[in-house]
Amino acid sequence: MRYTVFSGGKRLRPAIVLLACEAFGGRRREALPAACAVEFLHTYSLIHDDLPSMDDDDFRRGRPTCHRRFGEATAILAGDALHTAAFAALAEAPRDAVADLVAVLARAAGSRGMVGGQVEDLAAEGARPALARVRSIHERKTAALLAASAECGAVCAGADGRGKAAARAFGVDLGLAFQVVDDVLDVVGERRSLGKTPGKDEDSSKMTYPACVGIGRAKDAARRLAARAERRARAWPAAARSLLVDLARFVVDRTH
Repeated sequence: MRYTVFSGGKRLRPAIVLLACEAFGGRRREALPAACAVEFLHTYSLIHDDLPSMDDDDFRRGRPTCHRRFGEATAILAGDALHTAAFAALAEAPRDAVADLVAVLARAAGSRGMVGGQVEDLAAEGARPALARVRSIHERKTAALLAASAECGAVCAGADGRGKAAARAFGVDLGLAFQVVDDVLDVVGERRSLGKTPGKDEDSSKMTYPACVGIGRAKDAARRLAARAERRARAWPAAARSLLVDLARFVVDRTH
């Protein structure tokens, strides 16, 4: 568990929790349990995604994946334990926010969110590329947890229903942009900068944005989605929104 959680990475999801909380007028320390929870959930998903029965990857964040380092059984159990640790962390959140936070994360991580998206991603391997299906996969596999991260921040700040909906919408756009860029980097990136093996999508006949519309149009789509996320963040009340705007720009400019 420690090997994978502390292996580096962008920490994008917990950063969104903290910044969204501040952007809606909350205090960062009130959002720390939720920030830890989303990172635990994300890390468990990476451990399981890398398994031979799924994406079958040997490297993550520049070093051997969890199952390569400790064996498949231990990797599966480490992922299971991190999933549980996420909800244990939420128990440390402010009492009036716990129930909402649990509901938000459970919905985002489950069969209608991240896990369902992974199932569809595997089922679509080798099928004829279709943009609507790719978007559906991305919305669940990637955007759901980013949207939940933003919404959790808003919940921790005590935002009203409109505020939480605005946070979710920002996270969806940012998550879709992030995954489109991931698809592009898998084609054009190098292992040294990516920290993982490029070309895996093509090798597995994954259904991706580049497979559907080509590299150029995929990049254009990522820029449009990130720009929409920027516009949403600019409408939020507190000064921390400027960092969320910067995050949206980082998502499309990144090389890893």
